[in-house]
Amino acid sequence: MKRNTFMEGAFIATFGIFFVKIIGLLYVIPFHALVGENGGALYGYAYNIYALFLSISSAGFPFAVAKIVSEYSALGKHKSADKAYEVSKKSILAFSIISFLILFIFAPNFAKLIIGNAGTPQVLNDISFVIRIVSLSILVIPHLSITKGFLQGHRFIKPRTMSQIIEQIVRIIVILLGAFLCLKVFDLGLTNAIGVAVFGSFVGGLVALFYLQRKVKRVKSESLINYDESEKVDSTKKILKKIISYSVPFIIINAAYNLYTNVDMVLVSRTLLDFLKYDLDKVESILSIYTTWGEKLNMIVLAISSGIIVSLIPNIVKAYTNKDMNDVNNKFNRALQCVIFISLPITIFLSLLVEPVWTLFYGPSYYGPLVFKVFVFTGFFNSLYNIVMNSLQGLSKYKLVLISVGLGLVLNVILDIPLMLLANSLGFEPYYGASIATILGYSLSLFIALKILNKKYHFDYTSTKKKLFDLVYSIGLFIIVIQGLKLFIPTNITSRLMQIPILGTYGIVSFGIYFLVLYLNGILGNIFGKRFQRKK
Repeated sequence: MKRNTFMEGAFIATFGIFFVKIIGLLYVIPFHALVGENGGALYGYAYNIYALFLSISSAGFPFAVAKIVSEYSALGKHKSADKAYEVSKKSILAFSIISFLILFIFAPNFAKLIIGNAGTPQVLNDISFVIRIVSLSILVIPHLSITKGFLQGHRFIKPRTMSQIIEQIVRIIVILLGAFLCLKVFDLGLTNAIGVAVFGSFVGGLVALFYLQRKVKRVKSESLINYDESEKVDSTKKILKKIISYSVPFIIINAAYNLYTNVDMVLVSRTLLDFLKYDLDKVESILSIYTTWGEKLNMIVLAISSGIIVSLIPNIVKAYTNKDMNDVNNKFNRALQCVIFISLPITIFLSLLVEPVWTLFYGPSYYGPLVFKVFVFTGFFNSLYNIVMNSLQGLSKYKLVLISVGLGLVLNVILDIPLMLLANSLGFEPYYGASIATILGYSLSLFIALKILNKKYHFDYTSTKKKLFDLVYSIGLFIIVIQGLKLFIPTNITSRLMQIPILGTYGIVSFGIYFLVLYLNGILGNIFGKRFQRKK
């Protein structure tokens, strides 16, 4: 095995994550056909509460381990890096058990929080059941994340990426096979089918963990980590202090994203039910888009930033540890540019072609395209948010992370209900207000972080600003091409099979022209390296 450079690691991680997200998208086609929108809502209730607890119990630890290991490696202190890994495993075990017990014991309380008085006792019991099943995953996934962080810190990106692919494939097999057997063979009902489906994360995590443990042993046995026998190993107390101080901001970053989702889930539900008097069935259909089906499609947008972050963290920490601020600034700007120039056109593509996209994955739906055409933009702003906040954490700007994340989240909470009611009074769909509140929350966090980095820490965004004009006319041309194609290729066909050639044609033509323009004006080469540079 070999260590990966920044862009090489970013490409490997992005490809792996994109592959994981694509198969994660493809499986929802048969899964949606099996469980429907109500099943998706039940799945989303459990999974989003679980994701919040997972982020609180462990999300910060893998990035903290990656940062500590990268930091120690840059200083040649490899024994301390190994010890940090061992200390992290013991620490995460305690956090995992506590989180599991809270989620398992108080599942009925979380169910009540989501649905309120609108849910029948049976609905509340169903939600409690699936929450308890998915809580088992917290006993495995955090330990898996720690192992990923160890390899990431040493810049072994490939095995980390392979583990994600393995985890996703196994999880999907359990979800589809389990749901099919429950519903079509043993007639066990929708609740048990969803229970088996959420159990898939436990099984997938366990298999991926076995794979990564073998890779860690191989890395050490092949002497890919060169130990200095005279090294003075840091104490457990010092390492534990580092883990806590590094992990807390990462936990806040990840918890904030899940809080955005859960806040929207609760406030959209309560606003539609209590203020606007929507029927429970309609509310569940809308919430299933926020919590499950729309979130799955948003992963196409988020895959880019997720892949970049995997490679960015160890590389930016190494440059910062070596006090090479020019390299830090360069990597930060390139990461921003990657997200802006790739994620934005994907977001616009999904929004403008929302009907064929939604029909392809989920079949014809009234609320699906209506909700998702605006909701998809929260994915783009979340991508920028992830890059900036994780970079701040890599640079140890903890206070700035806390301030920017906290204020953005508070703004979202404050604006959610008022903007939904305002949208409704203006004749728009009320749930658009929730998406706009989320975008404004992310925007405030980004503005604060970028402004302070520029003023206080002298970050220079000149290279990114210079490319914005190219972005504007490239995106403008991209939109014109799509709208022009709509004059010749209809997008309102209800056949799911027909959506494949339709979207394929739109994608090849629009993205082909978009990236050709970027190639001709040298943007691709500037961002992604010489292999994409135009030959003169």
